[in-house]
Amino acid sequence: MATTKPMTGKCLCGAVTFTAEDVDPHVHACHCDMCRRWSGGPGMAIYVGSIAFSGEENITAYASSAWAERGFCRICGSNLFYRVKEPNRWVLWSGTLDDPSALELAGEIYIDEKPDFYAFAGERKRLTGAEFLKSIGLA
Repeated sequence: MATTKPMTGKCLCGAVTFTAEDVDPHVHACHCDMCRRWSGGPGMAIYVGSIAFSGEENITAYASSAWAERGFCRICGSNLFYRVKEPNRWVLWSGTLDDPSALELAGEIYIDEKPDFYAFAGERKRLTGAEFLKSIGLA
C-alpha cells in the first residue's frame, strides 16, 4: 500500500532535496553490517516507486555491492538512498523525510546480523538476510 500524496525530504544541509512518489509507509529496519556501518545504527528503510531530486550535482553514489549503490550528499554527508540497480528499486531513509508521521515500523531485515545490545519492541515480520534477498528475487 503506497501513500497517495508525494513525500518530500532533504539532506542535513538542504543542498539535496527530493520528492518521492508511491511511497510505501511500512518502514523496514535493516540490521545488515553495511547499513549499520553507513548509518551508525539500523537503516530505517522505506521503498518508493519513483524519486525526483533537486541538487543532484551534490549527490555522490558509492557502489556498495555489484548490484546496489548508496547515495549521500557530497557537502554534508547525509545518507540519502540505497538503490538496487536492476531492477531499478529505490529505498530512502525515513529520517530524510520532511514529515514521516504517516510511516510505521513494519518489519526487520537481516535479523541474523543484528547486534545483541538493542531490540525493537512489538511483533512484526523479521527476516534473515537470505530470506530477505529471496523475497526480492536476488537469491
